[in-house]
Amino acid sequence: MVCTDYISVKTKGNSDVIDITQDCQKILDNLDVRNGIVTVFNPGSTGGLTTIEYEPNLIKDFKNALELIAPSSKKYEHSKTWHDDNGVSHIRSVFIGSSITIPFSEGKLALGTWQQIIFCDFDTRPRDRRLIAQIIGE
Repeated sequence: MVCTDYISVKTKGNSDVIDITQDCQKILDNLDVRNGIVTVFNPGSTGGLTTIEYEPNLIKDFKNALELIAPSSKKYEHSKTWHDDNGVSHIRSVFIGSSITIPFSEGKLALGTWQQIIFCDFDTRPRDRRLIAQIIGE
């Protein structure tokens, strides 16, 4: 069985980190599928998906690490192309990636005890995002 669903997310931008674990689990709960994989994809180039222990201090650490990798204060060449200010958003997205795949068993996501699925909006403004969740299972 292959099924496609969507997760709507309102973000604040500027490396907003949003826990979407329950959204993913809710999709599985509404399907007649027990085992397989769920892939979540961001159809945009300024966001990312990964897992983390979703707790306030680790979120701060994550954002601080992003500042070291791709500083928001740096001037990016991308601005010369579109005359916008979100070159940093694209670079951060490249490092985090635009999709994630999680196995599930007996209808439950196979995540570790302290592991949650997060969407990171790196754009420089608030956004309404529509993530694609595709489930392959039996």
